[in-house]
Amino acid sequence: MNKRIKIFLSDPQVLFREGIHFILSGEDDFEVTGEATNNEEAFAYIEANPPNIAVLNIKDQKVSGTEIIRRLKRRFPAISAIVTIEEKDKEQLFEVIKSGASAYLTKDTDPEHLLDIIRLVSQGNLPIIEELLKPEMAARALEEFEGLNSINARMDNLMAVITEKETQLLRDIAGGNSIAQAAAKMNIDEEAVRTNIKLILNKLVANDQTQAVITAVERGLPSILNMGTRAKRLSEDYLTREEFNRFKESLAKRLKNIVGEAI
Repeated sequence: MNKRIKIFLSDPQVLFREGIHFILSGEDDFEVTGEATNNEEAFAYIEANPPNIAVLNIKDQKVSGTEIIRRLKRRFPAISAIVTIEEKDKEQLFEVIKSGASAYLTKDTDPEHLLDIIRLVSQGNLPIIEELLKPEMAARALEEFEGLNSINARMDNLMAVITEKETQLLRDIAGGNSIAQAAAKMNIDEEAVRTNIKLILNKLVANDQTQAVITAVERGLPSILNMGTRAKRLSEDYLTREEFNRFKESLAKRLKNIVGEAI
């Protein structure tokens, strides 16, 4: 007998959450291991009993679904996440893409599509990649990488950058080219296009995680460096050169590992 896929559900709307539970209960390969009404409660439960997939709501009074996914990816990278959203908003959806979510679902998703997405994610696929194959999101991704220049200048090029080939691919898609057209223009097959999009996605996720750490450090939270205890200074808003170098090396290794896994 095949091992069942464990799924955790979190959504403040009881009827929606129970609806998903009911749909999944009719499938032999899925098992709902728990439910929560908010994301903080969900994270606590997931820490104690990690599922294979976490279905999280984008909105929450305290912690957004994307922030919980960032935490999950730092603590439990093997857990796949699916975000539920009310409607497709460009900036909100781009945040979902960068957070490390495998897929998203709108609240009006029909049961058959819901099962298809969850099953794809359970098999290790990333349906979210399809969003980067749309002109608007490809253009937004280009803007994101272009906006990293100032951060890279300050942080000794810690952030992942896209290659000329990846840049051209995003430009072609942003210009309205289909996968087939982009593949033909670059003299590659469609599978190679998707592989490159996956690499771009991994770089977006890695950079988002790195930026979160950089922001925390710049706000004077040295504990995020995980360097152990150290003497408290009169001002903790600044790092010593030694601490900065250790921080930089740690992030560089982590970035290499994340991006390398996609290859």
